[in-house]
Amino acid sequence: MATQQNNEKNTESQEQSSIPEIAQSAVLVKSQDSLLDSLEIKGYDFSLGINYDKIFSSYLSTGFQATNFGKAIEIVNKMLDWDLSKDLEYIEENKDKIDISDPAKQKCKIFLGFTSNMISSGLRETFLYLVKNKMVNVVVTTAGGIEEDFIKCMAKTYLGDFNLDGKTLRQSGLNRIGNLLVPNSNYCKFEDWIIPIFDQMLLEQKQKGTLWTPSKVIHRLGKEINNPESVYYWAYKNNIPVYCPALTDGSLGDMLYFHSYKNPGLVIDIVSDIRAINNEAVFAGKTGMIILGGGAMKHHICNANLMRNGAEYSVYINTGQEFDGSDAGARPDEAVSWGKIKANAEVVKVFADASLIFPLLVAQTFAKRQFS
Repeated sequence: MATQQNNEKNTESQEQSSIPEIAQSAVLVKSQDSLLDSLEIKGYDFSLGINYDKIFSSYLSTGFQATNFGKAIEIVNKMLDWDLSKDLEYIEENKDKIDISDPAKQKCKIFLGFTSNMISSGLRETFLYLVKNKMVNVVVTTAGGIEEDFIKCMAKTYLGDFNLDGKTLRQSGLNRIGNLLVPNSNYCKFEDWIIPIFDQMLLEQKQKGTLWTPSKVIHRLGKEINNPESVYYWAYKNNIPVYCPALTDGSLGDMLYFHSYKNPGLVIDIVSDIRAINNEAVFAGKTGMIILGGGAMKHHICNANLMRNGAEYSVYINTGQEFDGSDAGARPDEAVSWGKIKANAEVVKVFADASLIFPLLVAQTFAKRQFS
């Protein structure tokens, strides 16, 4: 009897001392060698001191959105590096399709898109830098992204707080954009400035047969503002086209509405502009898209690139999610399915607030080339 009990104890002891086979096979699955060529996750070692180039370079191997930001830097630099004369494969593939000698095809055409709130923020100065120095080729935004630039030439936008009470602000004549505040008086100054320009445009329409389009209106307003602090002044000076698919969706729309009663008859044609922006893409060599935010301007750029069977480079920066099927939240791969981005394109989406990320992106790409 004692011997039997000892045997049972020994068996139980052996069972307790050995790992169950099912657990071992579940946890200790044998690794494949497929990761041997992948980048090792490693961040910046601050014991080496402060070296911003190396800090930003380390983002690529940091993981999460830091890696996506690192990829964005790489892709924008590839946009800037592309040179038709050095891309022999591209020349061979397109020699019978496009005029290789056309100067407009020698460099990647860069489309920059942003939502109106970004002009309201301090990103306006970043956009100003890019347009003033002819670093982008086409700009697309919404109505607020146009008017807020001109309004800032006349009056200031102020820092507020996300938690300010809307009712109190309304009673004080203050408009909140996130944690920014815009006094109503700013828009009164805007009206005083723009209505006489609309009057003159209407006169030219009647006397000269001028066909106004959103891009021509923006070009004219850039000329009229005559202020080097304006993004669209420099777009006018440098002949960089600015497209706005929703020109009436903002204070500009309010002003056009008021003008239609005060001096009716001004017509703005959108068909000519859709032809113009689509041709910007169709007749380019390679194209790159840098899109901050979502909505109409994002789709406007992507759809123009559909006309050429997709852009070669694309960087999205926004916080949108795709679960609701919105265009804002859509990742680049969805655009590939539509033919708006080429299947073999260099693409990334950075899930982040553009006010945080975009100045850093410009610092490591456009600005670095100018000041290095």
